[in-house]
Amino acid sequence: MLFHAQISIPRKVSGRKSVQKYCFFLKLPNFFAKKNIFFHFWHIYFAYITKKLYFCGQNSSFFKIISMDYQLRPIAYIRNGFTDKFGIPRQSREESVITSRIVFTPEFSNPDAIRGIEQFSHLWLIWGFDERSNNLTVRPPRLGGNTRMGVFATRSPFRPNPLGLTSVRLLGLGSVSAASRELIVSGADLLDGTPIFDIKPYIPYTDCHPEATNGFAEAGKDYRLTIDESSKPSSETCPEEIWAAIKEILSQDPRPGYQDNPTRIYKLDYAGYNIAFFVKNGIVYIKNIFFSEKK
Repeated sequence: MLFHAQISIPRKVSGRKSVQKYCFFLKLPNFFAKKNIFFHFWHIYFAYITKKLYFCGQNSSFFKIISMDYQLRPIAYIRNGFTDKFGIPRQSREESVITSRIVFTPEFSNPDAIRGIEQFSHLWLIWGFDERSNNLTVRPPRLGGNTRMGVFATRSPFRPNPLGLTSVRLLGLGSVSAASRELIVSGADLLDGTPIFDIKPYIPYTDCHPEATNGFAEAGKDYRLTIDESSKPSSETCPEEIWAAIKEILSQDPRPGYQDNPTRIYKLDYAGYNIAFFVKNGIVYIKNIFFSEKK
């Protein structure tokens, strides 16, 4: 349905026959739809209803349109090493080595819910932020953090409705139990524990637009920092797969766009590891890295 409506009989209508007359006209669309005849009559009927809605006053309305209150419930939650907002990639990345698990809620954990999903290489995730904002303008980090742009011209997390959209690569399916599955993906720019409201397959022939332009985001498309490899920890201190993920995070420069102090020490947490670093002349230097029991 396009909308929900509550029927309200006008004051002028009284008596059983008059009420039956109104109810008869309300049932006409269902009758014609079932019979597949006179389908064009629906357009005439709808025009009549619209005109009635427009001209009727509040005290004698034919319909009262009820605004739809959307209720979203998580179907799954993301699980990964991003336990703090600082360091989360600002955009999902196709070539990302950072993996995440999509763990379904009990209601949707039945394998039937993802039957056939392994045939797709990429997915769309619709998920939720933990905050919202009604500001009409925001300051994109890649523009230095001081230039304001319209909120609907950016991908800022500070939005009127706390909804996010991310494309990820599907790496495979995992098993939580004999009757439950999970999805293994890469490229998710989501905090650990983020609720996911829907999952849809990415279809290249309809979702990919090679002629699309980047607008003012073009300036930051290829922006990267270089990692000082001499500060690489030993494999005993930090496993290779964790170090690869940390390098990817740091190369994308998690610092605020307006900060470029070479003496400032930044700290971030990933997968239980605490990383302290500073940036000088476009190079990231690791001051120390250690595993912390605190998550």
